[in-house]
Amino acid sequence: MKQSKEEQKKATIRKLTEVARVYFSDQGYADASMEDMVKEAGLTRGALYHHFGSKEGLFHAVMEMVQTEIAERVETEAAKSEDMWEQLLLGCHAFVSAAVESPNRRIMLIDGPSVLGWETWRKMDQQNSMRLLHDQLQLMKEHGYLKPVSITSLTHLLSGAMNEAVLWVCQMPDQQQALVEATSSLTLMLEGFKAK
Repeated sequence: MKQSKEEQKKATIRKLTEVARVYFSDQGYADASMEDMVKEAGLTRGALYHHFGSKEGLFHAVMEMVQTEIAERVETEAAKSEDMWEQLLLGCHAFVSAAVESPNRRIMLIDGPSVLGWETWRKMDQQNSMRLLHDQLQLMKEHGYLKPVSITSLTHLLSGAMNEAVLWVCQMPDQQQALVEATSSLTLMLEGFKAK
């Protein structure tokens, strides 16, 4: 059965972003060759420009894919518990664990801010993981789980701490041990906001 133009378009976009994700993750944005990416995808450079406008446009699409996947993992992990406090911990730990994985970390936390610019990167973060964190904290505050605190400031504080923790974990020789230490420290920090 022949694909419609819309199906062909979606398949082309999906193929390019999947191939580009591997290149951007393994080689970094600067060293990822557009020629190599389109060749591996079995497409032309014209297809890349048609759908994404530029290499930066392709990177933006890949970044959106990574952000969306991580947000979905956060939601999935948080949903494993009925307890709001446990949901918060599970969601935060899921974010850190997902962000340190090699297909994600370079794209999301190293090249992302420098290629897309800080403001664009922050908007994308706010639409995904930060939005989930804010909503969970707001719900917890409404149900009396948190001490009196500004939810907006707490969201930014925790998001910044988790992003920095991911960068630190990625630099450690024993990343698994560093991940355990980071999530343990994160749990202790969160406990400080818990209503008695």
